[in-house]
Amino acid sequence: MIEQVDISQVLFLDIETVSGTKDFSELNPALQNLWGLKAKQILRADEVPEEEEVAATYTDRAAIFAEFGKIVCISVGIVIRDEESKKLSVRLKSFADRDEKVLLEQFAGLLSQYYNNPRKHYMCGHNIKEFDIPYICRRMLVHQMPFPELLQLSGKKPWETNYLLDTMELWKFGDRKNFTSLKLLAAVLDFPTPKDDIDGSNVGRVFWQEDDLERIAVYCEKDVLATVQLLLRYKRMPLIEMEQVHHVSI
Repeated sequence: MIEQVDISQVLFLDIETVSGTKDFSELNPALQNLWGLKAKQILRADEVPEEEEVAATYTDRAAIFAEFGKIVCISVGIVIRDEESKKLSVRLKSFADRDEKVLLEQFAGLLSQYYNNPRKHYMCGHNIKEFDIPYICRRMLVHQMPFPELLQLSGKKPWETNYLLDTMELWKFGDRKNFTSLKLLAAVLDFPTPKDDIDGSNVGRVFWQEDDLERIAVYCEKDVLATVQLLLRYKRMPLIEMEQVHHVSI
């Protein structure tokens, strides 16, 4: 199937998330109590953790849970094929905002306008089926937003969502045991990943303490580019050279 996918019809994406508030103390009391239960599960504690442990766990782990975190950046990439030379290039863009609803509306607008046909268009990301897409949908529901066509997933059978291309799932070949990182696949399949000064564990600090959305967007776009290269490897196509990469302003 992957050989039949027209890469110019694929929207590549990646998201960056942070805790819903800067500190645990800023959560409303109901969510504080519920996070205490979540922290107990995370720490595998027999008894309720101390307040300091609960707060520290919130800082470190809340971002990965859509109920306690929020999205601060969605980066997307599209592959452009020159009509004459047939040479490929990549265009990258980020929707980044301190107001989560604003960036979700912008992303939903992109899907509704340009990627609205599940029989023609695709969305692609690394671990997109278990993290990025569910997270986006849950946060859109929190904000009471309508879902674009490609995000209307409720009740659909797996074969009805073949337009979701998960580069981690494609590597599994039926294996259900392991998580394989994008960085590891880049090393194994020998394609470059741009070096950066932060990783996923630093995003919360960069957002809440340094207030540097642009830095987060740059990091997120690099993961999108790496995902493009990975799908090209899967399709046994030439990689994108850096001079073929173009960034669109936020």
